[in-house]
Amino acid sequence: MNQIQHILYLITVYILKHLLRILPVAFIIHLETSKPATHVYEYHSTGWLRECTKWDDVNRRFLVSFMGGGFGEVPVPEDYVPGTVLKEIPVVENVGLGKNSSLGFVVDRPRNRVVVAIADVIGNLYSAVAAYDLTTWERIFLTKLSGPEDGKAFSDDVAVDPEGNAYVTDAKGNKIWKVGVDGKFLYNINNPLFTPKEWYNNLVGLNGIVHHPNGYLLIIHTFSGNLYKIEIGKRDEVKLVKIIGGSLKFGDGLELLSPTKLVVAGNPSKLVESSDDWESGSVVAKFKGATHRLVTAATVKDGKVYLNHIFGFGYPKRKHVLVEADFSS
Repeated sequence: MNQIQHILYLITVYILKHLLRILPVAFIIHLETSKPATHVYEYHSTGWLRECTKWDDVNRRFLVSFMGGGFGEVPVPEDYVPGTVLKEIPVVENVGLGKNSSLGFVVDRPRNRVVVAIADVIGNLYSAVAAYDLTTWERIFLTKLSGPEDGKAFSDDVAVDPEGNAYVTDAKGNKIWKVGVDGKFLYNINNPLFTPKEWYNNLVGLNGIVHHPNGYLLIIHTFSGNLYKIEIGKRDEVKLVKIIGGSLKFGDGLELLSPTKLVVAGNPSKLVESSDDWESGSVVAKFKGATHRLVTAATVKDGKVYLNHIFGFGYPKRKHVLVEADFSS
């Protein structure tokens, strides 16, 4: 290699290294500046990470859980104009929760409260469930589910039955904690079906959970994609829902669009339909959302599905997005 060739070689290597550094950033900028295909609610927030969002139709606001701990609300005015950037207002500070995160939650409308899973995301050494009043935001109860003495556990999401009992998924230990309406721990729901035989399918286990109006629970197992149906009762019978038309692997949060339609939030998110009371289900549509922001949860507002994305971008103000999922195509 002569001197000119050597110089050209060094220039080429430099350009390639530079391109490899900037391409991911350029790609993200492209995604951020591209016009979205569906409606998007944007809001400025006080933090980078937002795990879960649910629509509170009574008070016309989105409720948001903070991975740094706590809650926020994003009011949507009656005269909202599409494209307007909304504002997140913190309503629950992380008092007494240390470095633990507020994760999946459910709006318990009959009791005017939210019930939220709380966890040590990094060390998996603390799990709890808490309830907050939707009007005053005073804490109603905080129930510890596991600590360092119990081994690894990760309370991830929660559903509530008509009596107010809470069911909290353990994404690390593959079990469900049942907690009474007053916050008293009742018992664990365990089943061999919750633990696939492949070790790698248990890196993230039981995750999103919803209570079906017909009286049972539906739960997604993230890494395996298994969907479970639990008949609530003396035996808490567990069944594996047969899924056709695609995999639910890497599914995160769940939301019922109707008794026969289930949204599995993920990357991509999927719409699953059942005609036999969730003995089986079919993947009928998919939607990608803002994949670079990572979809973690779904909510329904005025009959439309909106996807929560965990990452916010921007400085000094962080901007988060709730993207409408169009499952019609």
